Amino acid sequence: MKYLTAALMTVFASPAFAATGPFVSLKNTNFIVLLAFLLFIGILIYFKVPSKIGDMLDGRSAAIKSELDEAKALREEAQSLLASYERKQKEVQAQADRIVATAKDEAATAAETAKADIANSITRRLAAAEEQIGSAKASAIKAVKDQAVVVAVAAAKDVIAAQMDAKAGNALIDAAIADVEAKLH
Repeated sequence: MKYLTAALMTVFASPAFAATGPFVSLKNTNFIVLLAFLLFIGILIYFKVPSKIGDMLDGRSAAIKSELDEAKALREEAQSLLASYERKQKEVQAQADRIVATAKDEAATAAETAKADIANSITRRLAAAEEQIGSAKASAIKAVKDQAVVVAVAAAKDVIAAQMDAKAGNALIDAAIADVEAKLH
C-alpha cells in the first residue's frame, strides 16, 4: 500500500500533466520518464532494496546503540575510577598531613630534648669549671703556704743560726724530736 501511494503521488506531482498532447504515448518524453521511474522503483522493490537498506540501517542503528552502551559503560567505569583515585588522593593527602604533623611534633620534642641536654651540659661544664677553679685556688693557696713555710723556715734558720751556739742548738733539736715523737704517738 505504501508503495502504491508513493507511486501515485509521484505520478500526480510529476510535470507529466504539464505536457501537451496525449500523455500515454511513447512519443511523450514525460511518459517514458515516468515508465522508467516506475520500472526503477519496481526493480528496487523486486530485489528488496528498501528492506535491505532498512536492515542495513537497523544494523547500523544496533551497532551505534551498542557503541553508545559501551561508551556509557566506559564512562561509568571512568567515573568510578576517577572517584576511586580522588578518594585515594584524599587518603594519601591525609596520611601526608599526619606524617608532617608527626614530624613537626617529633622535631619539637627533639628540639626540647636538645635544649634540655644543652642546659644540662652547660650546667655540668660550669660545675666542672667551678671545681677546677676551686682546685686551682686551693692549689695556689697551698703553694703560697708552702712557700711561706719555706721562707719562714729559712728566716728562722738564719735567725736561729745567728743567735744559737752549739749547746742551745742541741737542746732545741732534742726538744723538737720529743715534740714530734709526742705528736706521732
